[in-house]
Amino acid sequence: MRDIVALTGATGFIGSAVARRLIQGGWRVRALRRSPSMTARLSGTSLQWVLGTLEDRDCLEKLVGDADAVVHCAGAVRGITEAEFYRTNVEAVSRLAHIAASRSPVPRFLLISSLAAREPELSPYAASKRMGELALSAVADRLPWTAFRPPVVYGPEDRAMRPLLRLMLHGIAPILGRKDGRFSLLYVEDLAEAVIQWLIGNVREKRAFELDDGHPNGYAWHEVVETFQRLREKRVIHFQVPELILNVVAGLNKMVASVIGYAPMFTPGKVREFRHPDWICDNAPFCRVANWTPKVRLEEGLRLTLGFPLPGQGTGA
Repeated sequence: MRDIVALTGATGFIGSAVARRLIQGGWRVRALRRSPSMTARLSGTSLQWVLGTLEDRDCLEKLVGDADAVVHCAGAVRGITEAEFYRTNVEAVSRLAHIAASRSPVPRFLLISSLAAREPELSPYAASKRMGELALSAVADRLPWTAFRPPVVYGPEDRAMRPLLRLMLHGIAPILGRKDGRFSLLYVEDLAEAVIQWLIGNVREKRAFELDDGHPNGYAWHEVVETFQRLREKRVIHFQVPELILNVVAGLNKMVASVIGYAPMFTPGKVREFRHPDWICDNAPFCRVANWTPKVRLEEGLRLTLGFPLPGQGTGA
């Protein structure tokens, strides 16, 4: 067996993929969960659970324990105000990092951040991800740390992107970003493999690394539409959604969320993220320090995500 990895966010989309890959690789994984019922994605695995929350220092102490590495995947992606994001994306990072830094020997620490941290002025979410990185760097003198900044991550269990992808699969593609915008993407299993290579390669550079699928200069919306047309072997109707409409809908959603009391995903800040023209990543710095090469480009990733057979596999009929 390999070393012990303490993991947060294991019940979520990215964290569960990381947990499965760690277990497959022979690591002993100790993971945090909020309730006994939140383990469906990882049932039947050898994962050791610690019941508690990111606010509970005692359970975080138990989670870190004698771990050789801490991988912090948990994060808030829904909310309106900076305070809503701050508790999870900043305070929890700081709390966990200080606990890790107090251990002897000190474990290595990996934060799964977001490419949004590169543009903190765009939204409360983006600002909180940057502040989370800064909170981690504040203990750099006592803790070997690294942060990953992935772009949009997608895969079969992704609930956030799946509705839009399914709509495109049915031949309707609303373009939410700018026509001239370009963006990188990353399939979830490639992100999980990057975590493995960070561990194996004993990467100790105290910095944030951008990660993507390696497609040169990212993607434009028309490339995504063309990919869906190849998958469907039919035309995809695409249209630009005006920024005014996006802002009106986001504003109404924010207002309703404030009244009813739910945490919204689609907000004015999210519109500003959509409309930002440059979400292109550069893999080169991480590839220089770790033996990692992304394997899944967009068409294959969409086939895996949406259940299309890969070329040469047939339909199974």
